[in-house]
Amino acid sequence: MTHESMTHETLHPELLAPTRLAGLALPNRLVMAPMTRNRAGADGVPGDLMATYYAQRAAAGLIVAEAATPNAVGQTYPNIPAIHAPEHVAGWRRVTAAVRGAAPDPDGGRMFLQLQHGGRVGHPDNSGLHPVAPSPVPLPEPIHTPSGPRPPVVPREMADDDVRATVADFAAAARNAIDAGFAGVEVHSANGYLLHQFLASNTNRRTGPYGGSVEGRIRFTTEVTRAVADAVGADRVGVRISPGGTANGIREDDADRVYPALVRALAEIGPAYLHVVYADPADPLFRTVRGLWPGTLIANPRLPDLTTADVVRESGRLAGAGADLVALGRPFLANPDLVERLRRGAPLNAVREGHLMYTGGATGYTDYPALGAPALA
Repeated sequence: MTHESMTHETLHPELLAPTRLAGLALPNRLVMAPMTRNRAGADGVPGDLMATYYAQRAAAGLIVAEAATPNAVGQTYPNIPAIHAPEHVAGWRRVTAAVRGAAPDPDGGRMFLQLQHGGRVGHPDNSGLHPVAPSPVPLPEPIHTPSGPRPPVVPREMADDDVRATVADFAAAARNAIDAGFAGVEVHSANGYLLHQFLASNTNRRTGPYGGSVEGRIRFTTEVTRAVADAVGADRVGVRISPGGTANGIREDDADRVYPALVRALAEIGPAYLHVVYADPADPLFRTVRGLWPGTLIANPRLPDLTTADVVRESGRLAGAGADLVALGRPFLANPDLVERLRRGAPLNAVREGHLMYTGGATGYTDYPALGAPALA
């Protein structure tokens, strides 16, 4: 079923126009945002189903593939993809080849891979390892495991040597991603995962070079970004942030000080883009970030509802507020032909919520219909 009746609203024309991102030609300015879907193998290897899923969405100007872990202890939930072993590289290589082959435009099929370490968002039942974090502060909610929801464990506080080793793991993962056929990587410093845990005062209670002051708390993200840029080139690197975000138990009491400092530090490294989650042109913090960031800004809107009208309106607001590209998550999840639907002002498929979001198999994953195909019952 679709989410709405036919509408005549169409997307901001600039968002359908070609553009360039650090030397890459993109056929449009719509980005498929990274979304964890738990369809990799238990060993973190992407399979044929993932290749089909991403290839179906190859009309996006840019695809940022879902979070892949740079080391084993960084695993969050079951069946999360990884990028730290040769078999992971081989699996992702099949995905990137499928997307390039399915792209309807000669400049299409561009993919970045998001690199994510879960930090305290992890469990020994998922990774076989005890999770680590900036401080021994547990996740305030149960975590999903193969045997169902389990109480969180108190993470082990990372020593400074652990932090530096993790920086090196991110750099190695970035090299693996390029070897797998990605055009670049996105450093995930948002949504309550490890890098964000270092930024936030409620999860980072350490002293020393990676804690305490704002300068200390932003150090890990900037060191990871610099190491990744040194490994693969700054023009192949993006960074994702969620200023003031509360996902996974994060509380940022001083976001108005942390993010200006972080954005200035990242700007000195010069990555290809900054990706802001839940971007709102009315938010003073978003306006501050846009004003301080000298390069390409990708904005991911907070959508009131998943209708064509909402996507058109919120994407247009962001384009008018200085976003260079707009990232969409669930609209792409449920609409493999989202670009064409927005071009025509056509209705969107409804997202099927519940266990289909994060359970293996094609249902609720690769079976969403394109325009002209029979609607789902």
